[in-house]
Formats: sequence, structure tokens, C-alpha cells
Amino acid sequence: MPLNGKSSLIQQIANKANLAYKSCSPADSKDFSARRSELSALLAELRAADLNISPPKKSSNSGSGSSAAPVTYMHICETDAFSMGVFLLRSGCSIPLHDHPDMHGMLKVLYGKVRIRCFDKLERPQNAGVSEDGGGGPSQPQSSQSPSQEASPVWQAELRSTSEFTEHSSPCLLTPLRDNLHQIEAIEGPAAFLDILAPPYDPDEGRDCHYYRVIHTERNSKEEEVEEEMLLLLEIPQPDDFWCGGEPYPGPEVSL
Repeated sequence: MPLNGKSSLIQQIANKANLAYKSCSPADSKDFSARRSELSALLAELRAADLNISPPKKSSNSGSGSSAAPVTYMHICETDAFSMGVFLLRSGCSIPLHDHPDMHGMLKVLYGKVRIRCFDKLERPQNAGVSEDGGGGPSQPQSSQSPSQEASPVWQAELRSTSEFTEHSSPCLLTPLRDNLHQIEAIEGPAAFLDILAPPYDPDEGRDCHYYRVIHTERNSKEEEVEEEMLLLLEIPQPDDFWCGGEPYPGPEVSL
């Protein structure tokens, strides 16, 4: 704790997050909504300087050539209730479209500008899939398929928003059912944001990260006798051109 007896802003945020998310159920309760609103308001005050982070110099933004990770992560803290850290994106790089199964989240830009596309996953179309060989549309049911030929899952989805965020923007929120899938792209230069996820990813608990690619198919509406475009998301492996490196967190210590 600082000599003046006041906790750092990031420690206050961690304390609020722990209080808000240690009992997320029921998520629609007034108490939870109030705690989450208090956390969001506090998070809105956070700036890069509070974490001893600053934008990279232009000469160093390119990293060490093609081997430099497009995204790096600074781990701050993690409990059973939530995880918190900072993602740093190189200019023009992005975190591919991905989900957060049964998780809440908050994202606060620290520097730069990011474009975030948020999606809601709707019902999975029956017998819909795309073959792993990249076939051009939903696959037809097969009487016999080898494991290597199994169709990748396809989900009907809705594009909720496409928005740009800077350090002066309010936090971007996600819930298990709303805005749970998103793609984050650094635009007009490098960018960094604080990320809070509750509870943390845990494949053993069914909270693994899945990646998606947007595809479109056209279908006929029997009622209106017109063609409508339906947005579909194809579940894919982690893209080859995306990986996340790590670097030390330079900000105030956080303890819970």
C-alpha cells in the first residue's frame, strides 16, 4: 500500500472486481448489476500511466521482425472469481473473433484506438456445418464420415455492434448472453487495453476459448418469398497468424 495509506487505482479495481464477480449468480440481480456498475465507473478512470505503461516508440513498434507476436499479454492477477491483465496490440494487428463461454467481461482501452465487433451467438442451425477441407457452404448430413472429414460447427449469429474505443471511452462490457463474441483490432497505431474476465478461462470447467470466422449464406423465406441473408459463424482452430506473447507487468502490485 502506498505511504499515504490509499490503495492504487488498479488495486481498487481488483477489489471491486473480486466483490462484483465472486458470486455472479443470478447475473440479473439488482445487487450484481449495482456492483458491476460501480466497477465499470471505477475502471473508466484508469489510464495507461496508472500502470506505468506507455505507447511504444515508433522505431520499436515493428518488434523484432516477422517473429514478433502480434499481441502480448501482461498478467496482473487471477482468482477463482476473475482474471485481470493487459493486452498490447501491434499496429494493424487484431485478436480474432472468439468467445467467452458463460463468462462476463470488461475491456478498458489504455492507449491507442481499437475497433471492436460484437456478436451474439444464436441457435445452432440443425445439420449445419462446413467440412474441414473448406467446402463452400453448409455440409449435408453424411451417413459415414471419417474424423478428419467431420464438419466444423456453424452457428447462427447476430452482429450486435461495430464501435471504436479510445482511452476516453467507457469500458466495453460482455455477458454470457450478450456481446459475448468479439473481434478486437488496433487501428491507427498500436493499442493496449485492460481486460477483466469473470470467471477466468478454464477448459476443465467448460470455459475454453473458441475462434470463429464469419460466413454468409443465402436462404429463401417461405413466408415472404424473398431471399434473406443470414449471418453464420464457422468455428475454426486458432488462426496460424495469431499468437500471444508475454511480457512483465510494470504497474503497482495487486494482492487479493
